[in-house]
Amino acid sequence: MSIEHDFLVGVSKSFGLFYLLALSAAVLVYAYWPSNKKRFDSAARSILRDEDKPWP
Repeated sequence: MSIEHDFLVGVSKSFGLFYLLALSAAVLVYAYWPSNKKRFDSAARSILRDEDKPWP
């Protein structure tokens, strides 16, 4: 039983495509999930929280 190179390349490219699509969808769901809003808002504000002081 011999598997051809073109078949393996096609399977690996298809797997990679679906893997990246699923990963992108998971990241978008995580970023827009309503319960994460407080965490992201506090992270955005924490950058500016202690920056208004002069350099020691």
